[in-house]
Amino acid sequence: MKNIAVIGSGTMGNGIAHTFAQFGYQVNLIDVNNEALERAIATIAKNLDRQVAKGTITEADKATTLKNIINFTDIKAGVADADLIVEAATENLDLKLKIFKDLDIFAKPAAILASNTSSISITKIASVTNRGDRVIGMHFMNPVPVMKLVEVIRGYATSNETTSIVMELSTKLAKTPVEVNDYPGFVANRILMPMINEAIYTLYESVAGVAEIDTVMKLGMAHPMGPLQLADFIGLDVCLAILNVLHDGFGNPKYAPCPLLVNMVTAGNKGVKSGEGFYNYSNGLKDAVVANKFSK
Repeated sequence: MKNIAVIGSGTMGNGIAHTFAQFGYQVNLIDVNNEALERAIATIAKNLDRQVAKGTITEADKATTLKNIINFTDIKAGVADADLIVEAATENLDLKLKIFKDLDIFAKPAAILASNTSSISITKIASVTNRGDRVIGMHFMNPVPVMKLVEVIRGYATSNETTSIVMELSTKLAKTPVEVNDYPGFVANRILMPMINEAIYTLYESVAGVAEIDTVMKLGMAHPMGPLQLADFIGLDVCLAILNVLHDGFGNPKYAPCPLLVNMVTAGNKGVKSGEGFYNYSNGLKDAVVANKFSK
């Protein structure tokens, strides 16, 4: 495994590219939007600067990492020589299926196809390819360069060999891989999203306010961030999409998204990415305040 392709240059995509490049892999970062690619490289450079300032890497390390990344807007050219392709596009089933159909055609036969999906079935994704044994989930956590966990999701047809390769590769990135089977939400989001949804219900039913709910969970349960602010950071639209996957996949009403969450996403209040969710971020992430909608 020397050549890595990453599809999607958003928050997760650029973080994944950053991490592989920092550990010496050649990375092709692919996005149809050239401006998005330029923003991604700028973000990676900024995050590398933080690492330099902390003393975890040197200026030479930063330069080498950036040199290891090449941008592509053409998926066919970008994946041609890749040993591993990590898809990190928007959490949309139809889009992912289209990408994997293309990857099955464009990637070399021995290439492993991985998805960074946080909830969509790896088995379903693999079904549109002719290499189900080489399709797997690599669910990185955000921010990718910092967070140690990688959920490695085995689809129904994923081979032992593919799983072993990806587990070992994740370890070489200084991550801790955890192997899980392919059921809705896997482990992380099957547990996390109902908690976030219940926190939103607690607000919706006027049990307590935004700051109060988050304070209880931070001080009482030793969570570094309250569930409502965490939802803002994940993206309320992403939370809604994952809850819908869980609800559809299990057919259990306990996974039904709170009506408040549905309304907020419909109104365009998606959290940090839109500037407001349960908190308002107009003064920056560190100076966030409870959104006027929820202030007393």
